[in-house]
Amino acid sequence: MSRSFRGSVGYRAVLSLPHARAPFAAALLARLSYGVLPLPLLLALRDGTGSFAAAGAAAGVFGLLSALLGPARARLVSRRPAALMVLTCCYTLLLFALAAGSAVGLPSWAAVLLAAAAGVFPPPVGPLMRTVWGELTDGEEQRRCALSLDTVAESTIFACGPVLGGLLAAHTTAARALAVCALLALAGFAALARALRGRPAALPEPAAGGTVLGPLRAPGFAPLLAVVCAVAAALAVDELVVVAAWGAGAAGPLLALFSVGGAVGGLVYGRLAWRAAPGRRLLLLAAAATACYGLPAVLFAPPGAALGLFLAGACTDALLVTGYLLVEDLVPAGARTEAGAWVNTAYNLGGALGSAAGGLLADRADPAAAFTAAAVFLGGVTALVALRPSRLRDRAEPAVV
Repeated sequence: MSRSFRGSVGYRAVLSLPHARAPFAAALLARLSYGVLPLPLLLALRDGTGSFAAAGAAAGVFGLLSALLGPARARLVSRRPAALMVLTCCYTLLLFALAAGSAVGLPSWAAVLLAAAAGVFPPPVGPLMRTVWGELTDGEEQRRCALSLDTVAESTIFACGPVLGGLLAAHTTAARALAVCALLALAGFAALARALRGRPAALPEPAAGGTVLGPLRAPGFAPLLAVVCAVAAALAVDELVVVAAWGAGAAGPLLALFSVGGAVGGLVYGRLAWRAAPGRRLLLLAAAATACYGLPAVLFAPPGAALGLFLAGACTDALLVTGYLLVEDLVPAGARTEAGAWVNTAYNLGGALGSAAGGLLADRADPAAAFTAAAVFLGGVTALVALRPSRLRDRAEPAVV
């Protein structure tokens, strides 16, 4: 399935591409603001309303709108690059308003309203940066290396972000920590807009993708989203069942191994030269992830879960990189930023559905059976996509760029 490591395409070479370092560094700063945000936001809302229930509802509305409207924001920024700073200003002003309101007290309805408004505007840093990598790189190997580096960097930031957010909230007030998140977002997106200055707006899409559905109409793209959604759901189930099976003390280190495995797997994946086309690679990685997510059911003990989660992290990050590569193959050039946002939305939706299902399974089923159910679900979706004729499955050769 793969050949040996290639020295001609590497992470240093990718970062040495003209006009690559400035947007990548700016995107890392913007992503850091998102990674740090969840805990300060929740604690600030709790302090402002005096209720964890109200804070949870407001934070949930923020997350839901942020995820569901991601493709629409990506389409807007793709068509109108100046909209990036408009979104940034609206988003940061609303975060400052939430920080100020939490310091003086907020009615629950006002907290939900402000959080919902803030969830409308977060700029699409990940999809935008991946589109930039697609424009800067030449050929599938170099693009895979760039996207692997980008995905590992993003995953690392989102793994460390909650720790930094907790430390920030512990050493100052939650309102001030939330204001710091707003400042990070403003600085990161201003730097990103400056780095991308002069970049042309996306060309109009061909008629097949130019409707409200956008890239969802592209052949093979919906099956890709189904696989991404399923792998995120399996992860969410396993995360919750690990806590139910062995307690929070053991769950922390076990779940951290998923992030470690993702970083290792993503970096190795980016440096291997693969014979299989991206579509087949996606299905093979999903099948491997199925076995990994089911491993804790077979080796039902913390060491078995540790091995399964580490390998699952490696497969999942490699699968996401492959998904981003397939965006280049499946989606017209004018819709790729939006398509990348749809991949993120599918992953977030799968995580939400998996959390809900994991809670039911943890209450009503044996943990080993719950792990098995997660693997069966992912394997079933993968089998359906593999058996159904589609452009995704039928891609026998990588696209020539």
